[in-house]
Amino acid sequence: MTGFFTLLYKELLRFWKVSFQTIVAPMVSPLLYLLIFYHVLEAHVEVYPGVAYPTFLIPGLVMMAAIQNAFANSSSSVIQSKISGNLVFILLSPLTYHEIFIAYILAAIARGLLVGLGVYLVALIFFEMPLQSPFWVLLFVVLGSAILGALGLIAGIWADKFDQLAAFQNFIILPLTFLSGVFYTIHSLPAGWQILSHLNPFFYMIDGFRYGFFGVSDISPYISLSIVAICLVAISYLTIWMLRTGYKLRH
Repeated sequence: MTGFFTLLYKELLRFWKVSFQTIVAPMVSPLLYLLIFYHVLEAHVEVYPGVAYPTFLIPGLVMMAAIQNAFANSSSSVIQSKISGNLVFILLSPLTYHEIFIAYILAAIARGLLVGLGVYLVALIFFEMPLQSPFWVLLFVVLGSAILGALGLIAGIWADKFDQLAAFQNFIILPLTFLSGVFYTIHSLPAGWQILSHLNPFFYMIDGFRYGFFGVSDISPYISLSIVAICLVAISYLTIWMLRTGYKLRH
């Protein structure tokens, strides 16, 4: 397992060495969203009974920050390694594809958790937050970060240059994140948009994560957990297949 831990250490050190850029800076956007949307939408968005809008908003922003940075960590690492040419040293090592996959995913989860925790702690300075079930909170943030870490690997392997990676993030990741119920509960939407929201896997990550704070959610957390787990298995299978076949890696 020496090679696995070496790769994991390298991936952790990669973002930790520039922690101001990779951990502190990503905390700014969610906090600005909290400030702006709190004042703009508080009187217009209906949330759970007895839950103030800024309190409702914070879990969604924490989860959004966590999963977006999990994606950024794995995707940027792979594309940089491809462009610089040092990815060949990982591929030539005696590491299995599962070990490579797990090392990248664990590093992505670590960065996602650090950024999400930072957003949460800063928000606690200004707002009181309930925490009904830390287990559900931790479970969904880890699974969500793992899914986005795997998507980051897929994007990094597929992309040949940074603008292709940016297109993947801007046209797939960002729309799915913003339309997942971060800023609203889907029950406030028209019926047609509610149906579309249920087709968005990111919605189940956000809804299940929010359940851990308030003990209420738009749908059962067990349904959300099942869908998130299925998505993780499917995306992980695709990612490992890409690593095993050398898709856009060996040639």
